[in-house]
Amino acid sequence: MQTVPTTAAAPTPTLFIDADACPVTREALDIARRRGIHTVIAGNSTQNLQRRIRRDDPRDAASARRGFWVETLDVSVGADAADFAIVERLQPGDVVVTQDIGLASMVLGRGASAIGVRGHLYRKETIDMQLFIRHEEKKVRRAGGKTGGFSAFDDDDRERFVRNLSPLIHDALKSAAQAAIRQSTTADDSETKQL
Repeated sequence: MQTVPTTAAAPTPTLFIDADACPVTREALDIARRRGIHTVIAGNSTQNLQRRIRRDDPRDAASARRGFWVETLDVSVGADAADFAIVERLQPGDVVVTQDIGLASMVLGRGASAIGVRGHLYRKETIDMQLFIRHEEKKVRRAGGKTGGFSAFDDDDRERFVRNLSPLIHDALKSAAQAAIRQSTTADDSETKQL
């Protein structure tokens, strides 16, 4: 009796939402439902992370519809607790929604994608400069100075976020599908050689 080697399936991407003060959680979930991607909403335990999830949303992989299911990741109260919980679970190809440049930097370093709540796509080529600017602005504020800060979040920001998140997820799903095909082809070639 011949045994056929088993290969692990190529991982499918996950959308992580850094829910601490995230004004676009609803929009991110709407896109995840349409695109069929597993979603994790991460935030500290004082937030009601369940409030954005529909009653009929699947809550586990066994109940997933078209690849979409949503779970919450409650973390302890504390600076950066949600960030570290996300990074701990992050895989290459995942997508993270965050307004935290530090988290975005860690995400990019892990081979995943990051998008800001205003629709800004974080890039490896520019993240170091963004971190430097953030550091310099903190120094100015600690010395009693003032920095420009952000304008109020508005509908244009929300529209830009939706416009940029959808293709980002599409690309992540496409890359995962291509990786699965490559992996399947490699496994088939390996089985053929064994025969």
